[in-house]
Amino acid sequence: MNDRIRKLLLQIETLKRELQTVLKEQEQEILYRVEGTRIEFEDKLKQTHQELKEGVFSWLRSSEPRNVLSAPFIYGMFVPVLFMDLSLTLYQQVCFRLYRIPRVSRKEYLVFDRHHLAYLNLIQKINCVYCAYVNGVISYAREITSRTEQYWCPIKHARKVADPHERYLYFVPFGDAEGLQRREEALRDALSKEEMPSDRSSDQEPPKS
Repeated sequence: MNDRIRKLLLQIETLKRELQTVLKEQEQEILYRVEGTRIEFEDKLKQTHQELKEGVFSWLRSSEPRNVLSAPFIYGMFVPVLFMDLSLTLYQQVCFRLYRIPRVSRKEYLVFDRHHLAYLNLIQKINCVYCAYVNGVISYAREITSRTEQYWCPIKHARKVADPHERYLYFVPFGDAEGLQRREEALRDALSKEEMPSDRSSDQEPPKS
């Protein structure tokens, strides 16, 4: 990995952290605070939320038929997603222990807090909980599989990948046989420490994953 690529990757990491900070500051302007598992809004805002809440029957009457017809297909995905959730948890508990890879914290990916919003009716809250679960499981799966790929096959593709995971940027270029031999163990060692190495020969401190 040359110096230019290494610098660009470090800049990307820095910009991502800055963006997260700015977005968090913007959210806090809405005047809410997190207390344990609860989220509290200021009284004036809570009153506004209650006034904006639409009843279940009124909401159903205004729903488009196509949205209602699609509901069984959306919720029918719960079973395969649940199976994937359980399978991945079992997989990493067994395999990651054998590989000496830190296990992915499931609770960091499955976040449920939208049900605290008073302007959502019961059906909307259920929908939000379901969406949070499915998207959380998929993000959880992405991190588990990316760690597995770094351990077993840290090689970039010859073709363009639409949305590669963050670890992919540090993989060995396609066709670089010597690079794979030189860096495979380094990538595995870094994975056990939750780091993203650039190269064994680099003195640059690797960014944290």
